[in-house]
Amino acid sequence: MTDHNNHSHDHADHTHSLVRSDEIAGVSDARLLWAVGLNQLLTVGQVVAGILSGSIALLSGAAHNFNDANALLIAYIARRISKKEANERYTFGYRRAEMIGALINLTLLGVIGLYLVYEGVKRLFFPEEIIGWMMAATAVLALIVDVGTALLLWKMSRGSLNVRAAFVHNIVDALGSVAVLIGAAAIIWLDWVWVDAAITLLIAGYVLWQVVKMLPLVTRVLMEGTPPGLDLDALIADVIRVDGVEGLHHLHVWELDEQHRAIEAHVLILESRTSDLESIKREVKHCLVERYNIAHSTLEFEVGGSENRDCDESNAIVSH
Repeated sequence: MTDHNNHSHDHADHTHSLVRSDEIAGVSDARLLWAVGLNQLLTVGQVVAGILSGSIALLSGAAHNFNDANALLIAYIARRISKKEANERYTFGYRRAEMIGALINLTLLGVIGLYLVYEGVKRLFFPEEIIGWMMAATAVLALIVDVGTALLLWKMSRGSLNVRAAFVHNIVDALGSVAVLIGAAAIIWLDWVWVDAAITLLIAGYVLWQVVKMLPLVTRVLMEGTPPGLDLDALIADVIRVDGVEGLHHLHVWELDEQHRAIEAHVLILESRTSDLESIKREVKHCLVERYNIAHSTLEFEVGGSENRDCDESNAIVSH
């Protein structure tokens, strides 16, 4: 006796999804395209200014912004793909396209972070002359663009790890621009050339910290891990407390994407209650939705004492 229930449900207590999916659905994708254009223009400006001024912090910022533009483009493409309807080839739809986009963005962000570490250490040992005023002027321009891009992405970033990864890129850039501006002042008035390398290392540290913080969230979804904060023992206990339910086994809980959880399980019911199957099923599903925000459920109902349990339990969580 198998029941398959598949519909959309937004869960408020998800640890890393902060708004309902329908709240970000109406945000124009044009914002992402504007952000791509702004970051590409900024990249060109920083490369030119970095070469002319001799500032590795500006060149590092240019590399980071170029990566930002690519990250935003990936975010745009992934977001468009994720909206496609399910079909015979992809029966769950394309929801995880955004997760794949986030993984690519974070990987690129990690590479940039390691590159900044290399450049910063090299400049500490081999400092070069820097034109402070050009460094400062470019930092001001970069800060304006970074803040503008972050504002374009802010609302979208609250409901998507993919867009949030791109958003973090720009927050890092904005903080980096402030640091570069302060460093330029130190170079102009104090002739502290070493500050350029120190700022680069500071930016790199923040970049790598963000990667370490966000990457596990993405990999958990892609690896079909149990949703964070969900207590499996409590879930089993709550389902068994439903009148007529004797046990729960072959239990698997995962996330389709940031807004949708799914479960499949075998529910063991008392032989004396088989006539109440429909009411038991409704109560179990109500429990899953209301207490655990799981609306996509595939449940197979078995009668207590049944010998018809032919599934492999080697990778299942079993409770009788």
